[in-house]
Amino acid sequence: MTRKGPESDIDETQLEVTGIEDHAAGPRAVVVSLQRAFEQMGAVRTAKTLTRLNQRHGFDCPGCAWPETPGHRKPAEFCENGAKAVAEEATLRTVTPEFFATHSVAELADKTDYWLGQQGRLTHPMVLREGATHYTPIGWGEAYRLIADEMRSLAGPDEAVFYTSGRTSNETAFLYQLMIRSFGTNNLPDCSNMCHESSGSALSESIGIGKGSVTVPDLEYADLILIAGQNPGTNHPRMLSTLEAAKRNGAKIIAINPLPEAGLLRFKDPQRVGGVVGHGIDIADEFLQIRLGGDMALFQGLGRLLLEADDAAPGTVVDRDFVDGHCAGFDEYERQVRGVDLDTVLEATGLTMTQLRDTADAMIRSERTIACWAMGLTQQAHGVATIQEITNLLLMRGMMGKPGAGVCPVRGHSNVQGDRTMGIWEKMPDSFLDALDREFSITSPRTHGWDTVEAIRGMRDGKAHVFMAMGGNFIRATPDTAATEEALRRCALTVQVSTKLNRSHVVTGRTAVILPTLGRTDKDVQAGGKQLVSVEDSMSMVHLSRGNLTPVSEHLRSEVAIVCDLAQELLGRDHSVPWAAFTADYDRIRDSISRVVPGCENYNERVRQPDGFQLPHPPRDRREFPTRTGKANFAANPLQWVPTPPGKLILQTLRSHDQYNTTIYGLDDRYRGVKGGRRVIFVSAADLAEQGLTDGAAVDIVSEWTGADGTVEERRVSDFRVVEYDTPKGNAAAYYPETNPLVPLDHVAAKSNTPVSKAVLVRLEPVRSN
Repeated sequence: MTRKGPESDIDETQLEVTGIEDHAAGPRAVVVSLQRAFEQMGAVRTAKTLTRLNQRHGFDCPGCAWPETPGHRKPAEFCENGAKAVAEEATLRTVTPEFFATHSVAELADKTDYWLGQQGRLTHPMVLREGATHYTPIGWGEAYRLIADEMRSLAGPDEAVFYTSGRTSNETAFLYQLMIRSFGTNNLPDCSNMCHESSGSALSESIGIGKGSVTVPDLEYADLILIAGQNPGTNHPRMLSTLEAAKRNGAKIIAINPLPEAGLLRFKDPQRVGGVVGHGIDIADEFLQIRLGGDMALFQGLGRLLLEADDAAPGTVVDRDFVDGHCAGFDEYERQVRGVDLDTVLEATGLTMTQLRDTADAMIRSERTIACWAMGLTQQAHGVATIQEITNLLLMRGMMGKPGAGVCPVRGHSNVQGDRTMGIWEKMPDSFLDALDREFSITSPRTHGWDTVEAIRGMRDGKAHVFMAMGGNFIRATPDTAATEEALRRCALTVQVSTKLNRSHVVTGRTAVILPTLGRTDKDVQAGGKQLVSVEDSMSMVHLSRGNLTPVSEHLRSEVAIVCDLAQELLGRDHSVPWAAFTADYDRIRDSISRVVPGCENYNERVRQPDGFQLPHPPRDRREFPTRTGKANFAANPLQWVPTPPGKLILQTLRSHDQYNTTIYGLDDRYRGVKGGRRVIFVSAADLAEQGLTDGAAVDIVSEWTGADGTVEERRVSDFRVVEYDTPKGNAAAYYPETNPLVPLDHVAAKSNTPVSKAVLVRLEPVRSN
């Protein structure tokens, strides 16, 4: 049965603000999960999906990348937002050619992102021809020819840009980068560029590999867990079950965040009696309410206190055996940190000296410490240096390469880490490209390509004319919305491989193509029978995913088939890569992966083990560090932080609880007490009083950015409701993508080029009533 999406858009003037919640999950989460599932899928389809979600013989959640506990699966191995993600993908609502005939592109452009997403699954390949007002159907063969002809007409391969989202499977990612490099470019921007690129840059320099070094059992075994710039209750709620296990084993948890988040206050596991009728479990023992941009100061201040404690009791704090035997650069780091002014640390962080010393004491007492973080750290201008500083603390204490200790960057989108492993990166090392060339008798380009920010600049400046996205919602995932829209509109052709309608389908090049694809939940049957795909979670575990639902349209094709069919049209049927054989049997793809991708030997055999297999990680496995020095490197960074000018605020963008990345499930943020709308800005009572504003006031938010030439650029979003909230004075928060227009394209983190969405200088202008 086909279901229709809402016929009219949502009236956000009905927005209500209620009290915030003091816990995450609980019975309410179960009710919401089932309600959303029944609305989108119906009872039968709900049962078929949720009972297989994250199970060994089921499919991997299309939401976050949090791993399962090895050797153990709960009957309900999903969270509220995972259930919402599945309901959105497995919906029975459809977007057919008749829908596009009824709605012009201009009409769709006036709809909200929420409305667009609620219309349902795309069912047919569609084309928006130059000068047309409506998308119209196009056959698959004609679509491939149109795309290939436009790509071949370019002056060179570098005039094309190929984006990837985290939804893509390992098999698709591997073939996608293979097609693109066979075509002749490394223009492979991906969603990692905007999220965890700072983690990869920092960790690659510090320990030699840009991935986390811990597992779920490590977290459960830790004495101390630091959670910085992260909101597990909304962004990866299954992490709360792991933290609950750690707490029951005696771990101390310290939350470091500008906002108090329900998931770090208390967790009520709905699969436990105590989580249904009892209090649940308090997660954070300490909450350090830090100012935006003050994390680096905190970690350097802690470094000084640890060194001073070691002075008082030599050899009891600094792990000299580890530092002397496995590390480089400690002396320079020590000189830098000893010179840090603690009064400056307190000013930058907004914390007290007692909080700073108590945190240092907790680190000194802990024999097994893990540091977790997410985009609250990575999307700062000094994000790379900040992550190096937290890594410095762990290295000083010898918290690397032993059980219950290490670094834990918590990735967002499912398989965003796997995409990078499979070669989706504009700067893949020559060793990977050499192996790729040997396997397929091609010549990969060696010149580095564009990341996301560089790709937007390139399209905007007329240096690229074709844009193709393998999943995602590029318009809403990127900063500086006006610049991104201008960039795409300057293209001759934009191509979106998509499951559902989104903003990127209505902001297009002169010609636009939509290629509808199967999702994680869909059964994928090719000439060789039913196919399986694989993904990598946030802790380097690679495992299978098996979709089992009948697709909503017979016209959908798998991402693997789309890439292989397009590659044959683009590169010729006699190309050295066996594209047709890869489409028929995905085991053939994995055989090639096993010979190209390090750590993936015997891929087909190992991935079929009950929990898959873990990729190698030399620092974790053997205390070996594949860095330029052959050791773990301490980093000596000058202290940076973000002061607030008088009359201004520092804004961070964030998700609501009814959202995952750019997909908006609903208009409620239950944990923060917002219902029926998204155009809100959270501001402290002290700032409201200082600026003469009241709770509920309507304001425009204006960002200010000083360009390289000294010119101050302003960007504006209009008619936001002020919500008085517990946030540090001088700081504010608002949802993206609504506030993405405020983030300057050129405001990026040093080294990683990640947009700085956690430190946007803004002022509030009251909206004057007529």
